[in-house]
Amino acid sequence: MSETPLYRINNLKYRYENGRFLLHIPEFAIARGASIGIVGPNGGGKTTLLKILALLEDPDEGTVYFDGTKVDRTNDAMKRSVTMLLQEAYLLKRTVFENVAYGLKVRNEKQGLTEKVHRTLHMVGLPPDEFAQRRWHQLSGGEAQRVALASRLIINPRVLIMDEPTASVDQRSAVLIKDAVNTMREQFNTTLIVASHDLIWLNTVASQVFRVYEGRITGLASDNVIDGPWNPESDGLWKKVLPDGQVMFSATPPGDSAAKALLNPSDIVLAKAQPDGRDGLSARNIIRGTVTLLSEENHSKKVLATIDLGGLSVISRITRRAAESLHILPGTPIFVIFKASSLRWE
Repeated sequence: MSETPLYRINNLKYRYENGRFLLHIPEFAIARGASIGIVGPNGGGKTTLLKILALLEDPDEGTVYFDGTKVDRTNDAMKRSVTMLLQEAYLLKRTVFENVAYGLKVRNEKQGLTEKVHRTLHMVGLPPDEFAQRRWHQLSGGEAQRVALASRLIINPRVLIMDEPTASVDQRSAVLIKDAVNTMREQFNTTLIVASHDLIWLNTVASQVFRVYEGRITGLASDNVIDGPWNPESDGLWKKVLPDGQVMFSATPPGDSAAKALLNPSDIVLAKAQPDGRDGLSARNIIRGTVTLLSEENHSKKVLATIDLGGLSVISRITRRAAESLHILPGTPIFVIFKASSLRWE
């Protein structure tokens, strides 16, 4: 018998004031202890989805279940299980100690308060002897965000939701936030849900990353999304002309010429030299590009190579050994190779 997911969404709809749907999610589930990333363009519905999962807003239609029970925002016990860290740190006009301790005081959990505050400050890289008595206005942006995170970690929530937690912080703070979140998950099996535009950072904390586009969860964010137009060819293939004039082919027809194609990064082969037909490759798509970024995927430990195809950016997932044998670095010219049948439609 399968375990009940921590979150389950059925037919969720959320509308703007003008009646247009901002979110439309027929079905979605998040397991206990999962670490989920969410990416997508601004205005696509990411923050609204996070607020619904944080029990801060209700959908206009549909049902959200938390731990098998329909969400009720008047249920204080349910609401105490979830906390959300916003992009901009909001601190009380008090000391760092008082900010971090506030959640426990509200819950009347005062035993060992000082020890808990100091331990949590250490988790986020803020030595208590240096920071505990600082006032809110004496902190940098990165320090303030880490204090805000500490105030949420100290209450040991079942779910931590973060909206663009590294958007306004320095690189050191981003690393310390990552370390604190991963430590918390290892110790308490906390469920993590994070929206971020920083895909490299997101891959260090999330085991799965989903894309929210125009109010819908369109699949794993690692999939490459390739916009139309697509035009039919005489041989039954469908063609897209890239910005630099190169051509990409699909073996299956789109629903319409403007449809978006999805391409799994694992279906892309990389080569330093253009295949000459003697290597056994039968792929129709052989496209010149340049490596622009290399990063490690958190759960698989494989290398994600971002490649610019003359104005279109795609990601290829390869093994570390393959990356080393190709000797690729940002700036390396490369051939991107995949079958026309690898493209599927959103």
